[in-house]
Amino acid sequence: MNAVLNQGVLSAVSGAGTNAEWHARRLAATPRGVAVMGDFFIDHAKNAEFWDIEGRRYVDFAGGIAVLNTGHVHPKVQAAIAAQLQRFTHSCYQVVPYAEYVSLAERINAIAPIDGAKKTAFFSTGAEAVENAIKIARSHTKRSGVIAFGGAFHGRSMFAVALTGKVQPYKAGFGPFAPEIYHAPFPCHCADLAQVKSAVEQLFKCDIEPSRVAAIIFEPVQGEGGFNPIQAEAVQWLRQLCDQHGILLIADEVQTGFARTGKMFAMEHYGVSPDIMTMAKSMAGGTTLSAVVGRAEIMDAPNPGGLGGTYAGNPLAVAAAHAVLDVMHEERLCDRANVLGQRLTQHLQAAKERNNCMGDIRALGAMVACEFVHPETGAPDADMTKKVQQAALKKGLLLLTCGVHGNVVRFLFPLTIEDTVFTEAMEILDQVLS
Repeated sequence: MNAVLNQGVLSAVSGAGTNAEWHARRLAATPRGVAVMGDFFIDHAKNAEFWDIEGRRYVDFAGGIAVLNTGHVHPKVQAAIAAQLQRFTHSCYQVVPYAEYVSLAERINAIAPIDGAKKTAFFSTGAEAVENAIKIARSHTKRSGVIAFGGAFHGRSMFAVALTGKVQPYKAGFGPFAPEIYHAPFPCHCADLAQVKSAVEQLFKCDIEPSRVAAIIFEPVQGEGGFNPIQAEAVQWLRQLCDQHGILLIADEVQTGFARTGKMFAMEHYGVSPDIMTMAKSMAGGTTLSAVVGRAEIMDAPNPGGLGGTYAGNPLAVAAAHAVLDVMHEERLCDRANVLGQRLTQHLQAAKERNNCMGDIRALGAMVACEFVHPETGAPDADMTKKVQQAALKKGLLLLTCGVHGNVVRFLFPLTIEDTVFTEAMEILDQVLS
């Protein structure tokens, strides 16, 4: 057994073996439920590029699923982690606290678009942040019901996946789920707001009275659901509805946060203050960190010990997050997101004029996506979407798909991407879409 262990460690560290060999080992060693898109294995990366173990280069328009807004191994993020590594890697904040956790909470409180005094708690994953946001909302309101939306994605843990509004592959086979979770249509480009209002009113009449609803949770732009921006009027309505019934409004900014939409947080586009926000992904440069920020009196509702986690607010990730905030300010990544998002949208619009398989193009800052449809019927075409993804990959451009029907390509390039690399990616995309 020791020989097997040593062989695995040495070959992994040295990069020995081919992609095919490691792919076979993956199939034998890991469960099929952990789906993997690529049949290649990363060796090293820099900003918007990475190289596999056989030396092939790729331009990364996936960003670890929206995690790398500051790119792979940003020098300032790398330096911050390296410096913290020399001091300590773990103490458990709830046992031996460290100042950097507190100062990062102060920085998040200062920039979160929530009215009044705020407080922030740190966790490890987006799903963990979502579940703790619900815990906080229930503790504050003394209510149990939660309303979410169709097409939403809030995580893979059991309560988070119950909130998620997409069955395949996230919910299939995992039920029963937590009770008192209700879904309404999401008020975006594909749902009339009057219909959404009617559906929520139906919930209040047939399923749960509003006085038992603790929170309504939504993504300002649905991520996995297809990059669907919520209607601005709908955000105003949700705020009014929550105020009317004493319900807390939770904005899930796990994917939209940290400059992706052209503002630090997507809620800044709508001029509405939520009561609680969740964030993760790009806040810590690829290290595991998430957060819940909310109005101070709400955040203080749980008893001491009710929140936390052994690894919550890991010091390496906290150090990375401080560096990420510095980089976003110094390199003006919100402005950069708007510039790059506009350039990409122009390329997609031009391609659409000569490609009748392309459907709706949606963009908010650099949160850009394109639907693919059957030319004759306009129906979602997941097969064509996969073909576009695979064709781009063969040319060295990594793309991700999403959407309830699997017919959307989303673009999640680092906002720090060099102009030359971005231009190269646009040329590949133009070739594929032609």
